[in-house]
Amino acid sequence: MNFKVVRVFNRSVTIELESDSIFKQDQTFEVYIDGARKLESERNVVTVSGLLPDTEYEIKVVMAGEESSQKFTTKHESVLLDVTKFGAKGDGETSDTAAIQAAICACPKEGTVYLPAGTYYSTALFLKSDMTLWIDEGATLLGDTDRNHYPLLPGMTLSTDEKSEYNLSSWEGNPLTSYASLITAIDAENLDIIGPGTIDGNAGNSDWWVNAKVKRGAWRPNTIYLCRCKNVNVQNLIVQNSPCWTVHPYYSDDLSFLNLLIYNPSDSPNTDGLDPESCSNVLVLGTVISVGDDCMAIKSGKYYMSLMHHKETDGIFIRNCKFERGHGSVTVGSEAAGGVRNVRVSQCIFDGTDRGLRIKTRRGRGERSVLDDILFENIDMSGVHMPFTVNMFYFCDPDGHSDYVQNQAPAPVDEMTPSIGSITGRNMNCKGVSACVLCAVGLPEMPIGKLTFENVDVSFLPESERIPERPVMMDNFDEMSGRSIYAQNVKNLVLKNMTIAGAADKEPELKNVENTSFTEVNYK
Repeated sequence: MNFKVVRVFNRSVTIELESDSIFKQDQTFEVYIDGARKLESERNVVTVSGLLPDTEYEIKVVMAGEESSQKFTTKHESVLLDVTKFGAKGDGETSDTAAIQAAICACPKEGTVYLPAGTYYSTALFLKSDMTLWIDEGATLLGDTDRNHYPLLPGMTLSTDEKSEYNLSSWEGNPLTSYASLITAIDAENLDIIGPGTIDGNAGNSDWWVNAKVKRGAWRPNTIYLCRCKNVNVQNLIVQNSPCWTVHPYYSDDLSFLNLLIYNPSDSPNTDGLDPESCSNVLVLGTVISVGDDCMAIKSGKYYMSLMHHKETDGIFIRNCKFERGHGSVTVGSEAAGGVRNVRVSQCIFDGTDRGLRIKTRRGRGERSVLDDILFENIDMSGVHMPFTVNMFYFCDPDGHSDYVQNQAPAPVDEMTPSIGSITGRNMNCKGVSACVLCAVGLPEMPIGKLTFENVDVSFLPESERIPERPVMMDNFDEMSGRSIYAQNVKNLVLKNMTIAGAADKEPELKNVENTSFTEVNYK
């Protein structure tokens, strides 16, 4: 069984099996370090912790009598700073913010700030470059429940020469003042945040989820917020109970999120799991997400940020992950005015989410809002109500129900018109579908470029178990139940080797679809 070493840290390593299996193997395997058995797992991505810095190790994987090994050397560590030596109590009641922040500020280059077992009650912490934050097994960083204890991050500040702007915070795609997040990093590079402990936003015991869409003091924070960071790795942590979007990389590059468990209650508002916004080269590997909104939402801001601080999201790689519960498994948009390209989602399980692949935009996002080159492949979906939805009439924002956004007559194509290019889904198994297989609605003035679905096997729930739902959030659009393919305002629709079992209809419904290519599309 071959594997690759994905990332090496100062005290841990993450590996990925080189296998076509989805998320996990059909049998267990063992992992050894220098001949000592460290763990047994079925999952394709595993992390071994408990290592020492500056040390060469041999890691070996054994499965069904086959074995493979590699050598690696852990990263250098200059010093280990235990936060309890700085006065942190870890009793879950005393505020440990100052003690932990003191350790962070005192940490030299390539040093580690260490949280041993305990519960560290804290407000926002600010990390810096060239350090590791290590939250050990049995350690929990627990968010302070009083919003007045959190500093504010101004959304936008005019520079002294009045020629540029300094952006520190964001709320749903606009540069608006927000509370600082429990873990905040601004302009940091070469930063590692590692477990296997827990980061708990503690939002359920606060008032973050009460009147969630009302600004009180400032907008709600994330749990982990990375602003203009580079080369950041987050590994082997539980991140839960977030006030808002849980992990939010913003205008950041070269990031990895490995073996995370991101969990928020199903009724928690706007608690997306992982939302890279205006980021490039982001790897999400071996991560399990179960939340109250989209599991992942790939974004690039609203129109002002695209116009004045344009940064396209480019290169999002999601592999061997499991997305449970939530409105969408992997979403692109709707705040994507800067554009999103080169998204690759593979070898993932989508289990019980409302939608699988979810693309959403609207008039007003602008001509730079090009959503293109998006590929989903080798995906198993179970109990996903609507596997594929594409919506260019998404009714978000204060003007979302306006005639400008929702009018289905052609509008002039101008600098405010978004576009969708190529979206491909292949090698997928979708069981327990309820509302529809594919619902795609483009703009009449800017049809969706190309939708391709091949090697897709679909089976619907029995009619008695289906609940009618509206697959796309737009005005004047009916609920669906048991529908197969609905496409409106699409330039090219390609369906190849699709089997659809148990649908209420027996052929696709098409409106203003310019070109079609249907090969071996079978209804049962």
